[in-house]
Amino acid sequence: MAEGTPKKILFIDIETVAGARKFTELDPIWQKLWSKKAVSLSGGNEEVDAAEMYENRAAIYSEFGKVIVIGLGYFAFNEDKSVELRVTSLSSNDEHQLLTSFQKLMEQKFNQGYFLCAHNGKEFDYPYLCRRMTIHGISLPDILRLEGKKPWEVPHLDTMEMWKYGDRKSFTSLQLLTTVLGIPSPKDDIDGSMVNEVYYGTGDIDRIARYCKNDVVATAQVFLRLHQQPTIPKDKILFVDFNE
Repeated sequence: MAEGTPKKILFIDIETVAGARKFTELDPIWQKLWSKKAVSLSGGNEEVDAAEMYENRAAIYSEFGKVIVIGLGYFAFNEDKSVELRVTSLSSNDEHQLLTSFQKLMEQKFNQGYFLCAHNGKEFDYPYLCRRMTIHGISLPDILRLEGKKPWEVPHLDTMEMWKYGDRKSFTSLQLLTTVLGIPSPKDDIDGSMVNEVYYGTGDIDRIARYCKNDVVATAQVFLRLHQQPTIPKDKILFVDFNE
């Protein structure tokens, strides 16, 4: 890996769902609050179907959604100078348990000199995690803390921001970016828009975790391409348990 390219990077991706299966399952106060949100999101349309919008969009708002899977990956440098990408995921139907496990892992293994890197992480993954941890009363790991840090001291990288090259108007999906950069994309049987449906329809959180880990791999490969580095070959991508 070229000199100047950060080596201690923790690639991260989260999967989120609505806080409840259906809008009608929410307490009345939450139905009222979401209805106001739906009107705002629809540009002031008082006739908007809040229940339909809840199922389609609540997951992306940290006040109304929850985290169910956190995918993680990092580069491991071997004595023969080869590089591996080691990938894992944390998942649970119990968000408090999931975020507590994440917090402990960050403090125990990734608290010394690591950067976080996600695709659209600065707008989504990082603040979403911080807000949900705050809601649960879980202290933020140092790698997520912003207070007291100058902008250049915040260890947060974002492949979408890198790709913008200063263009603040554009949004480029991870799928589009891997295609543009010629990075092989795993043949997932779901995409991000289906996570809520899969979770509440089948409860297959392992299927969602597999999709999440593949997004972590894609983010790492994009990072390397954006730094003019060779991507990690398939036989050097290892799915492991970080606690072992």
